Amino acid sequence: MPKKETKEKAKKKEKGSHEYYKIEGQELKRLRPSCERCGTGYFMADHGNRYTCGHCGLTRYKQQS
Repeated sequence: MPKKETKEKAKKKEKGSHEYYKIEGQELKRLRPSCERCGTGYFMADHGNRYTCGHCGLTRYKQQS
């Protein structure tokens, strides 16, 4: 029986707090908004045309200009 070729798995992108903050001088700037219902500490996911909270499901659409 011939061996099957195995495909290598794509490496997952490491997640960390460096994706949510940016350092400008001596200040930390949040890159994503926090949820209005859940409060600070719950960041909203960026889905192109909207922000969504993964905890409570709140969806806020971005303004188109």
